[in-house]
Amino acid sequence: MTADGDSENLSRETIFVTKKEIVKAISEELGLTQLKTKQIVQKTFDAIVETLVTDHRIELRNFGVFEVKKRAARKARNPRTGGAVEVPAKFVVTFKPGKEMEERVRELEIAENARLQAIKTAESSTDSQQFSTGSQERVHPPGTANSQSPGYGTSSTQTGFNS
Repeated sequence: MTADGDSENLSRETIFVTKKEIVKAISEELGLTQLKTKQIVQKTFDAIVETLVTDHRIELRNFGVFEVKKRAARKARNPRTGGAVEVPAKFVVTFKPGKEMEERVRELEIAENARLQAIKTAESSTDSQQFSTGSQERVHPPGTANSQSPGYGTSSTQTGFNS
């Protein structure tokens, strides 16, 4: 969120990628059937989960580290009633991205900031041009050589109609 309360990323909608879409992309790239690719992807996910359950940690080089951590019990508030609630301890999966992933995301952030700056610059440039030039449209009397809409005395740009 920005200081004025607006989300910084309003211009882009969130896109969710499904396992089916991942399978399709991989199968097309590698020339495998979608069924075989789906089995490979599912086995990969199953191996990650199984490793987390047994070893509590899996490190995938250039991707990141998944880790099981125990979150301590805590006191919280019920948002409806405002009453105190005991939240029990529980195990959660955390993820710390690897260097390569962080760099790629940072590049995305830099590109997004540049895009937003370009939009702001264009908007401020347009605004300053409108204020400095004002309306320089001239109205010519009907029937003169410069008149765009004979008989009405206004140009098409002033009325919004094309002649």
